[in-house]
Amino acid sequence: MDFNAWRRRRISEPAYRWARNALPAMSATEREAIEAGDTWWDADLFTGNPNWRKLLDVPAATLTADEQRFIDGPLARLCAMLDEWDITWNRRDLPPEVWDFLKAERFFGMIIPRRYGGLGFSPYAHSEVVRRISAYSITAGVTVMVPNSLGPGELLMQFGTPAQRDYWLPRLADGREVPCFGLTSPEAGSDAASMVDTGVVCRQVVDGRELIGIRLNWHKRYITLGPVATVLGLAFKMSDPDGILGGPKDIGISVALVPTEAPGVEIGRRHLPAMQVFQNGPNRGRDVFVPLDALIGGAERAGHGWQMLMSALAAGRGISLPSLSAAAAAMCAHTTGMYARVREQFGIPVGKFEGVQEGLARLAGNAYLVEAARRLTCAALNQGVKPAVVSGIMKYHATERMRGSVNDAMDIHAGRAVIDGPSNYLGALYRAVPIAITVEGANILTRNLIIFGQGAIRAHPYLMPEILALGNPDEERGMEVFHDVFWRHLRHTGLNALRAIGRAWTGGMLAPAPSSGPVAGHYRRLGRYASGFALLADATLAQLGGGLKRREMISARLGDILSELYLLSAVLKRWEDEGRKHDDLPLVQWCMEQGYASIEKSMDQVLRNLPGRVLSGGLRAAILPLRLAKGPGDALTRECAELLLKPSPTHARLAADLHRDAGAGDNDPVVLLTRAFALADAVQPLRDRLRQSGVRDWREAHQRGAITDAQATELEQAEALVSRVLQVDDFAPEELSPQAARTAAAGSGDDA
Repeated sequence: MDFNAWRRRRISEPAYRWARNALPAMSATEREAIEAGDTWWDADLFTGNPNWRKLLDVPAATLTADEQRFIDGPLARLCAMLDEWDITWNRRDLPPEVWDFLKAERFFGMIIPRRYGGLGFSPYAHSEVVRRISAYSITAGVTVMVPNSLGPGELLMQFGTPAQRDYWLPRLADGREVPCFGLTSPEAGSDAASMVDTGVVCRQVVDGRELIGIRLNWHKRYITLGPVATVLGLAFKMSDPDGILGGPKDIGISVALVPTEAPGVEIGRRHLPAMQVFQNGPNRGRDVFVPLDALIGGAERAGHGWQMLMSALAAGRGISLPSLSAAAAAMCAHTTGMYARVREQFGIPVGKFEGVQEGLARLAGNAYLVEAARRLTCAALNQGVKPAVVSGIMKYHATERMRGSVNDAMDIHAGRAVIDGPSNYLGALYRAVPIAITVEGANILTRNLIIFGQGAIRAHPYLMPEILALGNPDEERGMEVFHDVFWRHLRHTGLNALRAIGRAWTGGMLAPAPSSGPVAGHYRRLGRYASGFALLADATLAQLGGGLKRREMISARLGDILSELYLLSAVLKRWEDEGRKHDDLPLVQWCMEQGYASIEKSMDQVLRNLPGRVLSGGLRAAILPLRLAKGPGDALTRECAELLLKPSPTHARLAADLHRDAGAGDNDPVVLLTRAFALADAVQPLRDRLRQSGVRDWREAHQRGAITDAQATELEQAEALVSRVLQVDDFAPEELSPQAARTAAAGSGDDA
């Protein structure tokens, strides 16, 4: 008997029929979202046996000479112009001169090629610019990020016709046109299929000529740059009820460019998102007519809007929000470490208290990890990869770690960060957190549905071909493909099971690792968890099938494991790319230990909630016989915290070129804190010597001649500067209340 024919008849065909019936229906928007973008390192992790040499051979993200000149020149000048307190509380907008500067220096055209008048920057340069601006002003950061991420520019470059690119891209690059993108409506957020915004194909006479075009009606909200935009990229449901185009009546989601000066467009009103004053607001259109060539990509792209949007989304999710998050994490670690050093209680810096050191260690670890992941993701984007799953991982985990870092920074600063005013450098970050968590796909949705849901189908080596075979209308051909892929999948699972068991029971000793000195063991442990994850994912998919869509908590935990594997890979990659800095090893160790504990916790939760005790018990024995990862120990936590409490090359690398020097102004609170930090560190040996001699007051020591005049001056300067840093803002009533201002004016006899 032909064994291949036997196993096809007895095993493959029954499996094919069962899976074909069990496979849930997939909507068009779901399919387009899943198929958008590329796979990358996430696919290696899904194999269960990642090729570490492939990761280490990825060229590190770097800047070109032109990009560095822009950062040292126009970007530095822009940052010096930004005063977030004035922007937020006095102007409620960027100053006119900042808007003019952004346009003149082509900040809105960073991603647009030079041949169209843009800067032609790499994704990494784009990310660097957004990151550095965001460290000074969230308002300016968001204003710059939007035209360079999901919006008309990105869509035109990917899908526009030559005529559309030639007309629009130069105008977007030099700021003649300010773009926005209208996707979210009151009825439809993440569920684009429920969109009620419509575009009906029709004929209309314009300037004496009859044109075929689209009559648009829409209501959008949460549109960044919407109130000041001159051109709106609009997503809508397109239909052709009269058959003018000769195709289907229901065409589907499409994208068009609409000049905001067109008759029927209502634009200009503003939202106030969490007291952030970047331009954001609703807009409407009532019977707005645009010609057919307003469709991005022309008529042949009609109905492909959702696929276009999903393909372009990698910029916003993989660059913009991670850049802002990396800036926030670095600034929180940098400023909180300095503050915890200069702020004393009971005669010692608060950063020496172990309760505070837990938060400092998290700040240092998060700053190192988020920056590592940002660089690795940019390295992929620089190579032309559009990593859809990785972008989802970055959107969720970068913004969540931003949330954790800001909360830790607020806790350690205590009242110093609660009182708003020009000297509060954390308030704007704190208010920005819920915005980053919400936009470009709410984090709950991203974690529970997208990361593993999309990752399993796209990044798994066999699942996507199996699904396509099951959906093939030619059942005979579908069965042939399924039979071949199915048996390769089974072989893969069997080998991976053996690999997972061997690695789990030896603590990862059997896993391969590059020659990486003190971190070689971490590659082995990650290899162990990768094989366990791949086996657990296969078993879960086999048991739950399409029902996994409804088991969102299990899907989320599997996504958490995949995410940790990616983020920890980035940590090791950063350590290698930066030249294996020995002083940074505590941070690497902290990130890895924290990640291992998270992975084992998620594995345990999946196993405890899988139906079927026999299967879950067998899987536990195979991949998690013991939970050994307990997270960073106290000694490591203290070591990481200390890295933030003194000036050092490691501290400087954590700040990641976000330092502010005297050029930022003597009243810049971060500049003052930096000076106080450096001076406090410089005088500490002298203070220690005085304390050991039993003298607590340097003035007394000076009077006795125990210290020189120069030493006394240095101590006095440090004391005065620290005192200034610890102050918080206060205001006269009329500065805060219009009513109080009117009362004060009336009392003074001022007619105003």
